[in-house]
Amino acid sequence: MAGEDRFRTSGPGPSPTGSSAMTRTARGRLDQPKGVRPRLLPEYDPEAFGRFSERIARFLGTGRFIVWMTLIIIVWVLWNIFAPVNLRFDEYPFIFLTLMLSLQASYAAPLILLAQNRQDDRDRVTHEQDRKQNERSIADTEYLTREIASLRMGLGEVATRDWIRSELQDMVKDMDDRRALFPAESDEDR
Repeated sequence: MAGEDRFRTSGPGPSPTGSSAMTRTARGRLDQPKGVRPRLLPEYDPEAFGRFSERIARFLGTGRFIVWMTLIIIVWVLWNIFAPVNLRFDEYPFIFLTLMLSLQASYAAPLILLAQNRQDDRDRVTHEQDRKQNERSIADTEYLTREIASLRMGLGEVATRDWIRSELQDMVKDMDDRRALFPAESDEDR
């Protein structure tokens, strides 16, 4: 059969269509991990490279870099104008200087972009954490607001000292009014 030639059995046993003794010959065994494949490109730690690119990007964004770059260019131009002819390495149109500046720019731009992407990733994570913290704060605030409202409602039903004092004063006033209306009863009680 056409489908049976894909499988081979490992010794006597069930037919090639049985599952207990089958192994795949074309792809290898599925229950075994694949071996390590050789890579064409060298392996590197992306985090280390990212940290390196951030250090370069930080340096490229400083005044120190601008001062050093300006000094190097001034020395380069002055050397190639005033040095003896046999010691000059870049004549007047300064093509080699242009090439070096272009090379520096071609490496600086991707490194700066890589550093910006890493910063964007950090900002995204920070923003997400801030958003979750804000949600928790809002939920806590709403809970506390409900609790305070229930306490206020509960306190509205509780007798306070001022309320009891006013009720007692009203009772004393009522008793005084009764004594004024019924003086004989008040004398008998004593």
